[in-house]
Formats: sequence, C-alpha cells, structure tokens
Amino acid sequence: MGKVILITGATSGLGKACAEYLSERGLIVYGTGRRAMPETGSVKHLQMDVTDPDSVKQAVEKVIAEQGHIDVVVNNAGMGIGGAAELASVDEIRLQMRTNFMGTVHVCSAVLPHMRQNGGGTIINVSSLGGVMGLPFQAYYSASKFAVEGYSEALSLEVKPFNVKVCLIEPGDFATGFTASRMLSEPTQKSKEYSAQFEKTLKNIEKEEQNGLKPEHLAKVVFRIVNSKHPKFRYKVGNILQVGFAMSKTWIPSRAYQFLLRIFYNML
Repeated sequence: MGKVILITGATSGLGKACAEYLSERGLIVYGTGRRAMPETGSVKHLQMDVTDPDSVKQAVEKVIAEQGHIDVVVNNAGMGIGGAAELASVDEIRLQMRTNFMGTVHVCSAVLPHMRQNGGGTIINVSSLGGVMGLPFQAYYSASKFAVEGYSEALSLEVKPFNVKVCLIEPGDFATGFTASRMLSEPTQKSKEYSAQFEKTLKNIEKEEQNGLKPEHLAKVVFRIVNSKHPKFRYKVGNILQVGFAMSKTWIPSRAYQFLLRIFYNML
C-alpha cells in the first residue's frame, strides 16, 4: 500500500499540481475543495470547506474509513485579499484569517488523533515568503501566513513525541490562478490616498506572479518531503532572488530591508 496523502485546496494551482504529481507516482491522494469535483486521473476528490470544522472532520473521517490511516497532510488551501491595511473591513480580515490560518488549524486538529494512533505522520503547512516578510497591500495575507509560521513552530515541538513531523513550505511567486482569484478591496481602489500607489504596486505583484515558477517545481519539493525520513522544518521555494532576499532578513538592517522592499514594490 502506498502512503495516503490528504491535500487541501487541490482543485487548482499548487494544490492541484501536488495532487497530480504525487498520485502519478503511486501515492494514494485525496484532494479537497469547497465545491464537489469529478475525479480526474487517480486523484480522489473530496468536498471540504477548511473554514468549517464539521466539514473538515467529515472529510477526514471518510479518508480514514476508506484507507484506515492518513500518512501526510498538505495544508495548501488559501486565498488572498489585496488592499490597504487601514481600509480592510472586519469581514475581509476574518475571511482571510479563517481560510489561511484557521483552515490549517482545523485540518491539523482533525488528523492529529489519527496520526498519533497510527504511530506518526507528516504535516506540511504551506506558508509563503509573505509569511517571512510583510507584503504591502497584502497585510492580512501576510498576517495569516505569519500566524501559520508561529503555529507550526509550536506544533512541531508538541507532536514530536508522537513521531509526527511538521514542515513549513514558504513559496515565492508561482504562475497559478491565485493572481486572477485575488479579491481586491473596493474602498482601496476608490481611495484618493491609496488608490494610485495600490495600482502601481499591484502591477508589480501580478507581474512577478505571472512570471513565477511552474507549480510542478513545488510539487517536486513536496514529493521529496513525503519520502524523507528526516525532513527539514522549513523549505523556501521560489526563484533564487526571492529566496535569497527572504533569507537575508536575518542579517540586513531593518531600515535597509524596508527600503529594498519599497524599491521592489515600486513605492518610492
């Protein structure tokens, strides 16, 4: 029997690429999405809303009923809202955090009892390079990924005695449908204080994403983690400049780092 993999947000983008890549290599892959999807290839599709704990529990229980265990979870489901931090509505902030952060928490809480009972497993939480540095006009996206980072660091310590490994993947820009599906703040677009800069910065963001790496690049990293006995805790995945810049945060003075970010996002 191959390992059983549960991947959230597997109907498109990075999640879909990971699901297809792993299933093609003999792993038993369940891919989830908020809407029901017909099965394609060897990927088994499940309808699951990560913001709804009951929906998550039902999906996890279905996999357990069919396979008896879950060996690896890839928490990939996520969304983004673009706009000024000052002008974000409470509903927008809640949606961002409920999806990217609480969605990860709900899935981990649902699978951990089964992993402990079965003697171990691997949890791969998809963060972002935006979880290492705050991105302008994506403040709450970054906040949600910073939260995933802190949660994963604490969780990894707590579940180590049960042979459960926790890994973080921090993707840079990838060419996926994430760009087109990003929600944009209407108040920001209408704001005389923010609209012009938001438009300039958003063009930079979208250009980098559209020229980003292919999703299969990240799928290969996930495959390596799945097959590693001793995976690293943190994996930065992106083009060399983005990864290098993210890593440099630990030694570049904060003022200089902020200045470089302003240059990159056309904010001078």
